[in-house]
Amino acid sequence: MKTLCKIIALAVTIATSYGCEKELSALPENAKVEGNTIIDAPTAQIALNGAYYNFANATNIKTGWQQHQLLPATFAGYLGYGFGSSPNESNITTQSAGVYWEESYRTLNAANGVIAGVSALSDAAFKDNRKKEIFAEAKFIRAYAHFKVLSYYAEWYKLSSTQGVLLRDELSTLNNILKKRSTVNESYDFILADLDEAIANGSVTNPNHYATKWAAMALKMRVLINRGANGDYLEVIRLADQIIQNPNYELQSSQQDLFRIAGLASKEVILGIKPQALQSSDPYSKTRQYWPGASSLYVAKTALKDLYNDDPRKNWIIGIPTPYQQYSPNTTYFTKYVAVGSTPTALTETDYVFRLTEVYLLKAEAIVRSGGSLTDAKALVHTIQQKGGLTPANVPYIAVTSATTPANLLVEIYKETSRSLVAEDGSEWMALLRLPFDTVKSLKPTITSQIQYIIPIPQTEFVYNPQFGEQNTGYSAN
Repeated sequence: MKTLCKIIALAVTIATSYGCEKELSALPENAKVEGNTIIDAPTAQIALNGAYYNFANATNIKTGWQQHQLLPATFAGYLGYGFGSSPNESNITTQSAGVYWEESYRTLNAANGVIAGVSALSDAAFKDNRKKEIFAEAKFIRAYAHFKVLSYYAEWYKLSSTQGVLLRDELSTLNNILKKRSTVNESYDFILADLDEAIANGSVTNPNHYATKWAAMALKMRVLINRGANGDYLEVIRLADQIIQNPNYELQSSQQDLFRIAGLASKEVILGIKPQALQSSDPYSKTRQYWPGASSLYVAKTALKDLYNDDPRKNWIIGIPTPYQQYSPNTTYFTKYVAVGSTPTALTETDYVFRLTEVYLLKAEAIVRSGGSLTDAKALVHTIQQKGGLTPANVPYIAVTSATTPANLLVEIYKETSRSLVAEDGSEWMALLRLPFDTVKSLKPTITSQIQYIIPIPQTEFVYNPQFGEQNTGYSAN
């Protein structure tokens, strides 16, 4: 059997940067070692570490999660470029084609390498349930990567669409690189099958920078709330209840404290990304792109400032005006991760994939969408608002209380999702797009067509994989 890295390196030359790297949170025995093959449990763990490293989009210096924060929040109108303007702020998405594509396929290819290698080993090579757990973690990573592609490069909102995901279920080689994209329905089914195995066999406990069955449940909630097929919303509620009832998870008493004090030590974090050891010293780290500005500067736009009107979170998420108003007017520093004037640390460089807050808000949305009690849904949203420091006298709290129809309450849930989860992993953008199209247009007037919900397939895919099929509607494959 060829080494994982040699096979993946071969795919780099014929596709879109599939690769094999290191572990999520440290520099272990790593998947770049040319002699590595999966021959036993220890080498299986090394390969799994490589899949996590790709999941974090990491390099030797730092994790590369910032585009998970920036692109969705920019599409939603909340963040922007501090040294000028970006077409993404106006939902002109052509330039964003490659943002998640290479990262996602590199990640799922690494996961496929783990799955293939571990499959070839006997159960006796592993202690207890570790073989099943490794499968579960690899399938979680593969499901996450496929769902990222589905959410940004496929018509996820049309179950009958032929424009689904290019599903990769085996390690990419010269023999299998040519493949047609699947339908949207097939894409959902494949992702959910991986998640069902991750839930059934995933570890019950793990450090929260590694996947567990609970992280798989949270991801399944994201998938189902987007699909919205018969029974999906009730399943979202059921999964949410299981996570909420798990005593290992608990909402942080203060949202500010989670980002400024607790970080991954918070019981609210279901899955996070631990920064590399020297990441905070990198002059181009994530933190420095928010304050004071490094190679780039990413800032809060007027829409985000307005969203926090009469909300105490404004005091720590919205900073002072930037000194670059001539290039990007009416913008301020975005201080959710790093306070103005502070120094980068491992805490400021930490990223969050799933938090319990999202579980509460997805449950509230699912209750409304399934025709359930508006009172129950409001109580969930109010719980999250209280953790943000709001009281019944604050305007955003009152707006939730006063929502008398499902349509109105869904808008308020979207707004609270944006306040609580802005610039984490795309929740604010997807929650917007799940609203009726007329509502989306009224909230974000630069969106005039559902073509703008997704971004084009990179043109290189059509060059190296001519069997791929059609480009996304509204975009050119040339």
